Amino acid sequence: MIETRLLQQFIAVAEELHFNRAAQRLHMAQPPLSQAIRRLEREMGLALFERTNRSVALTPAGASFANTARQILQSLDEGVAQTQRVAQGLEGLLTLTFINIAPYAPLLRALRGFRLASPGVAFTMREATTQEQVQALESGAADIGFLRTPGTTAPRLRFETLLREPICVALPAGHRLAGSAQIELALLKDEAFVASPRPLGPGFHDQLIALCQAAGFVPRVVQQARQMQTLIALVASGFGLALLPASLASGTQHDVVFRPIAVDAPAALRRLDLLMAWNPGQPSAIRDRLIAEIRGAFAPGGD
Repeated sequence: MIETRLLQQFIAVAEELHFNRAAQRLHMAQPPLSQAIRRLEREMGLALFERTNRSVALTPAGASFANTARQILQSLDEGVAQTQRVAQGLEGLLTLTFINIAPYAPLLRALRGFRLASPGVAFTMREATTQEQVQALESGAADIGFLRTPGTTAPRLRFETLLREPICVALPAGHRLAGSAQIELALLKDEAFVASPRPLGPGFHDQLIALCQAAGFVPRVVQQARQMQTLIALVASGFGLALLPASLASGTQHDVVFRPIAVDAPAALRRLDLLMAWNPGQPSAIRDRLIAEIRGAFAPGGD
């Protein structure tokens, strides 16, 4: 292996074509420089310079190697600079997983602001259920997840609450209770419900079951769907009612209405948390910069 110092010394001599001037440029004595060039030539098994008492000139092989040496040193400098940018969180790749984040304007603004401020960061975005996100974060396939309470243990991950929102009931616009300002959950005990399958989000699923049990009944789930927007479509089609986060009410189609629910249950059951999660055991300066940006967006008075 040829040391980068030897390449730098060779380039200095190749450009100065004078050992004394090259030594001065390198802030070293001439004899060690001459010895270094002879060692380089021995390692390569060829002459790089033609030397006389009055001149120094590159051989054809030396001229070719000068181009190669410059390219190697330039590539190394660029690689070091890129590594430094990655270490500073200015460049690299981030993989984000998320549930439906369209209703959460602070999160969208934070992502947009980060992308504008960090053009050297590439993003991979993957929509996934809470359980899928936990698995991706634990395996290292994702850097940050935006999800609900998992309902399963994940000791290697850190979870941070971004916001809390009430649970509402989604009903067809023609439902007998659609005109109510607030609906007692117990009044829905005989209704059909649509919901997400438990394996996709055990925490969310179990919370809704516990909420209905606090109202005195177990919900009769007649249809299941992976996406919450699909659940809203099932409500609109008359398949059943759905318990969903209040944020989904914005932009909902006109044939579905969202109403607050009243139930004697702990506050933790009556709300849903949007969580940000990551694996602190896998260091990432870029990830940490984005986390700080998102924290600021959700802080009181944040943009």
